[in-house]
Amino acid sequence: MDKNITDIAIIGGGPAGLSAALNGIARGKTVRIFSAERNYLERAERIDNYLGLKKVSGAEMMRSFRRQVSEAGATAEIGKVINIMPVGGKFMVAFNSDAITAKTVVIASGAARQKAVTGESDFLGRGVSYCATCDGMLYRGKKVIVCGEAENLVEEANFLQGLGVQVTVVSPKQRPANLVAAIAYHQDRLTAVQGKDFVHSAELQSGLVEDTAGVFILHNSLAPAALLKGIETKEGFIEVNRLMETNIAGVFACGDCTGIPLQIAKAVGEGLIAAQQAAKYIDDPKK
Repeated sequence: MDKNITDIAIIGGGPAGLSAALNGIARGKTVRIFSAERNYLERAERIDNYLGLKKVSGAEMMRSFRRQVSEAGATAEIGKVINIMPVGGKFMVAFNSDAITAKTVVIASGAARQKAVTGESDFLGRGVSYCATCDGMLYRGKKVIVCGEAENLVEEANFLQGLGVQVTVVSPKQRPANLVAAIAYHQDRLTAVQGKDFVHSAELQSGLVEDTAGVFILHNSLAPAALLKGIETKEGFIEVNRLMETNIAGVFACGDCTGIPLQIAKAVGEGLIAAQQAAKYIDDPKK
């Protein structure tokens, strides 16, 4: 067994992802969980509709889920998955600044709460990036736009400016007090990325067009189509069958990212099915 290759890469550390991890381990597979620091369930004040648990907060439920998975042998790794790419029958998962090889992928990233801007997917890797620490040095001495809703957006913008990148931040909110003074700021929204072979400009909701060599779109989680090229979606949700299979062999999806109802019980059940099918795929990918 190649210790550098994990059997199942799980994108998301909420109920669906943790259920997939627990059931993957139960079937003798190695798993790695890649997760944002927090998820929306943790903010729930009280949950009454999950069988067997009554009057429990989302934070309490998540602690219980994590403890059980940790005791089984897996702990979520905190950070951001930037991209998933099929390579030679396996998958390369770009996580923070690392590249992880996996035999299968289970996407449990939750419901994407942002829409892709026009041209975003077309210019991914050609001027559009989701990771400042990964790609920042490519834009040293050049102009870039930083936008999105990520909690670390200001930190990333300041980081880029410190590398010698000419940064403009675009956000509908007022200018943050901790943003470096030299960084230009537009209280606006990004609507389109434009270019030919590479990005050369970006259009804002106000109609302003900014010349730029790159656009860093920073979200806490990515829309499925941005995460994995070619994956089929409908109304922003990943299309799956009853076995949680996507249109890409070896890639499964579960939980809120597959659509309504956005409920914990559904997420946990789908996580179990996704892990079962991922294990079967590893044992016999032809089936």
